[in-house]
Amino acid sequence: MIGPSGAVRVMVATKPVDFRKGMEGLATLVRESMRADPFSGAVYVFRAKRADRIKLVFWDGTGLCLFAKRLEDGIFRWPKIEDGVMRLSAAQLSALLEGLDWRLVHEARETSTPTQAG
Repeated sequence: MIGPSGAVRVMVATKPVDFRKGMEGLATLVRESMRADPFSGAVYVFRAKRADRIKLVFWDGTGLCLFAKRLEDGIFRWPKIEDGVMRLSAAQLSALLEGLDWRLVHEARETSTPTQAG
């Protein structure tokens, strides 16, 4: 995927936004509605009223980036529409962008392997 990867903070606006907004308008929403810094390196996720559209805004270290996607078949799985912001892991964001149910993605648990004494 072009864009953020690895251990990135992902913040999701749970309320739909006006999808005519570009990166500057969404960056303003990050500052004013989410009370966050759009240049922090976090990924900010927005949805349209129609659940088949998504936009991400993030700072890649050299400039503000805008990623937009429309699913041709199906819808993105969204949390309940309400005021507020929710966090996702990078793995959950990947699932969301693929149109999968991100709620089924969990962080990997560390497992200990028994060591053999010799």
